[in-house]
Formats: sequence, structure tokens, C-alpha cells
Amino acid sequence: MEERFLHLEERRVQLEQRRLELEREHEFRMFGVFAQMLSILKEGTRMPQGPEQMSGVFSELSDPGTKHLQGSAYLSNRGNDIKFKRGVTEEYIEAYFADKYDEDENPNGIINFGISENKLCFDLLSKRLTQSDMHHIEPPLLQYSGWRGHMFLREEMARFLTYYCKAPTPLKPENVTLFNGCISVFSGLATVLCDPGEALMIPTPFYGEISKSIYLYGNVQLVFAHLDSKITETNTRPFQLTVEKLEMALQGARSEGVRVKGLILINPQNPLGDIYSQGELLEYLEFAKRHELHIILDELYMLSVFDESATFHSVLSMDRLPDPQRTHVMWGTSKDFGVSGIRFGALYTENRDVSSAVAKLYFFHGISGITQYQMAQLLRDRDWINQVYLPTNHSRLKAAHTYITDELKTLGIPFLNRNSGLYIWIDLRRYLHMDTFEEELLLCRRFLDNKVLLSCGKGFQCFEPGWFRLVFTDKIHRLRLGKHGQLSPAFISKLVHCGVHSSTRYWINYLELEGTSETTSSNPLIVQMRKLRPT
Repeated sequence: MEERFLHLEERRVQLEQRRLELEREHEFRMFGVFAQMLSILKEGTRMPQGPEQMSGVFSELSDPGTKHLQGSAYLSNRGNDIKFKRGVTEEYIEAYFADKYDEDENPNGIINFGISENKLCFDLLSKRLTQSDMHHIEPPLLQYSGWRGHMFLREEMARFLTYYCKAPTPLKPENVTLFNGCISVFSGLATVLCDPGEALMIPTPFYGEISKSIYLYGNVQLVFAHLDSKITETNTRPFQLTVEKLEMALQGARSEGVRVKGLILINPQNPLGDIYSQGELLEYLEFAKRHELHIILDELYMLSVFDESATFHSVLSMDRLPDPQRTHVMWGTSKDFGVSGIRFGALYTENRDVSSAVAKLYFFHGISGITQYQMAQLLRDRDWINQVYLPTNHSRLKAAHTYITDELKTLGIPFLNRNSGLYIWIDLRRYLHMDTFEEELLLCRRFLDNKVLLSCGKGFQCFEPGWFRLVFTDKIHRLRLGKHGQLSPAFISKLVHCGVHSSTRYWINYLELEGTSETTSSNPLIVQMRKLRPT
């Protein structure tokens, strides 16, 4: 009995010790949870929610080492950080791809006025890309193409940029590196120009996907130079970029201990549509040189200037660059040629160190040999580009832009009237109940609930709530005119009632623009639409 008693007592002591250990572990876990919650709350207090709170200059990026409370046990902290990183409108875009409008398969789906794609010239592109000279296979096209892409395409790219950028001397193919899209160029440049935690500066609003492209690989953040819509003595147009604003943003970042390594400029600008003059470009380049900043020029929309009154000036057209070793230019076919599904982008830089470092990342962002061959064929066909594609594309862009802007004027909706790009920056601030970004997202959600995808200003880091980007080049309706088809009444009703863009007159004008002699006021389709015209 004594042995039994001693055994039980020993067991009791062991259980008590185990209980105390479990309590300590629990306390440590709770302390860790509270510490993470406190960190998240602190981060939350810095999240800009309206213009009065959006005075910060830094992008909203978390530390890759942040532990997420509901993170996957299968992922690293960095993996969980990437998994949980979501853009402002990412769920809306996911909803669109899950419910895309199609006149035959899904007539009640979501209409896309949010994603910047040019679908106005699919007929021209499909015809050109299916011609016999595009179909060629030889062994080198099925093998690795080197660290920068095939030389035949780099040579063609240099000739193309020399011609359309109006370069004073021929550009060199050895300065060209090819990527599967310009987002990959951003990612590569950020990784080789910045150490983790360093920053690039960019004026807002800007194409929001740049934030993720420079962060996910390189852990590089953005410093914002916020622009606003007010007209003042120094701001002669809304959202005007000045050197003074760049200086203010740079000094603000440095005062916070953030090292800024470069400046990103988009020209023509996305989402504003602004085109920088030669004088403005020179001022920005000289600012960058004074502070020893790299300058990254995104000229993705350079051939999408559709009005003779506007002139695009490439940085490559300058006789002299203030700092050529820190000037890097990118271009791709996604926007100007409406082939965003063909992932193709090019970087032009005279800096051999930058070029060599970026080229090592080509292993992750390369382009198939067959696609490279097709792109070379497309870019060298100067007759087709100049005589067929560009005149038609510019004409259709201008016509679509005119009808949309006329409709916005009729509805009394302010907008920036520019002559470039695939989109219009529209002002819906008066439709917000309160001047906050929460209200802006609610309005964006109301559009989506009515089957319309628009991109809200928050996604572009706009300083003022209530601005939206309206893409006018998406021929989602794909009407079959006359005897070739009918437009469903349900779709017409949706267009009439879904929101800002949905005036019947626009679609009637569009039919009359695109149609043949059958598309007249006596057409039953147009008669039906006129009956549904909102009061």
C-alpha cells in the first residue's frame, strides 16, 4: 500500500508539473496573439481612409515576416503574407472573371468597364496574327533563347522604338531585354535597384498593380507624391505633377528614414490620361539627377494617343538625357496593340550593370520562342501598322471616347478630357454620402451589384475619394447587328438601369457608328432601345 501511495503521489506531482507547463505555454501563446493584435491595430491606425487622414507618403505594405493570425501552417511567414495580400478591388475583379458577360453564354453577367484592355480592333489583329507568315517553327524557337531574349526580336524592338519614339540616333539591340509583360519589368528593376525595405517614388493616382509587382519579389515599397484636383496658381490643371510635389514627397520619406532609390513615371499617364510635355519631362529628369535617383519611364500607351491635338514625347526622343545611366524605359504590346493575353514587354537601358542584373531574372520571366517570332513579325510589318492598324485604332478610340464623353456631359458628370489611353478619369464625388473611401467602395460595390465593373480611385491610391476610371474600349456587348442577331431585352434593361454609363442614347449612337445601312432609326433593335430610354 505504501508503494502504491508513493507511486500515486509521484504521478500527481508529474501531472501538476505538466499542468503548470501547459499554463505557461498558453500564457506565451496569448501574449503572442495580443502582440500581433496590437501590431495590426497600430498598422490599422495608419491606414488612410479619407483625404483628411491620407497625408502619409508610404504604401500600405506589411513586413514579409509578419505572422498572420489565420495563416496556413504549410506556408512560411512570407508565403502567408503573399497569400493574404489583396488589392482594394481584387475581389471585384475576381467576381468579374467568375461572371463575365457574354451575349450568348452569360447575357446577365458583369460588364467590364474596369480592366484596361483595348478590344476595339480584334478583327484586325485576329486577321494579321493568323496570316501564314506568323506560323513558323525551327529548332532555335523551341530552345532556350538566352538571358535577354532572341537577338532577332531585340533587333526588331530597337528599330521599332527608334522609329516610333523618334530617337535622334538608332537605339542599340544590346540595350534591350525582353520580358513576359511590363509588370515583370517593374518587378525586375525594383529587385536590382533597391535593397529590401528601400523605396521607389511615384505620383498618385497610378496603376495600382505596380505596388504588388515591386513588393512581392523585392520587398520594395512605394513613396507617394499625392496629386489633387484643385486648380491653383501653381496647378493649372487637375492632378498636375510638379517638381515641388516630388521634392516634398522625397523629403517626407527621408525624414521617416526611408531611402528612396528611384522615381516611376507613367507617360501617357494611367489613369489620368495626361501626356507630359518635353519641358515637364526634362524637369522630372533633372530632379532625379539632382538626387541621384533612377527614373523608370513606363511608356506603355505611347501609340494610344488618338487625337491630332495631343503629341506624345518619348524620353528616348531627347537629344540629351540628364542622367542616361539612371534612365530606364519600358514598353509592351498589351495596350497599344490590344493583345494583353500575349505577355510581351521590353526594357531599354544604357546601363550595362542594370541590364546584366535584370537579365538574370529573365529565367523567371522569359517568353516562348514561338511568341518571340510572332512579335518580331508584327513589329517589323511597318506598312500594316502605319496604314491599317494605327489609323483604324485611333479612329475607333476617338469615336468611342467622343460618344462616352458626350454622354458624361449629358449626365452632368465631370471628367478629365484627355486624348490618350483607353480610359476616362471621372468624378463621382457628389454621389458619395460622406467624403470617405469607405463610401467610395460602397459605390463601387453598388456598380458591381448592378453587373458593372468599374475601378475606384482607392485602387489607384488617389488622394480624394470619389474618382473612378471608366474604360471605354471594351466591346463586351459584341452586338450582332441586323439579321445577324438580336440584343436581349434583359440586357438592354440592365444597360438602361445599371448606373452612370447606362444611357440608351450611347448604345444607339454606338450602333449607328458601327453598323451598316441596316442600322438606321428604323432598325427594330434601335426602336426597342429607344422605348427603354430612361426619363
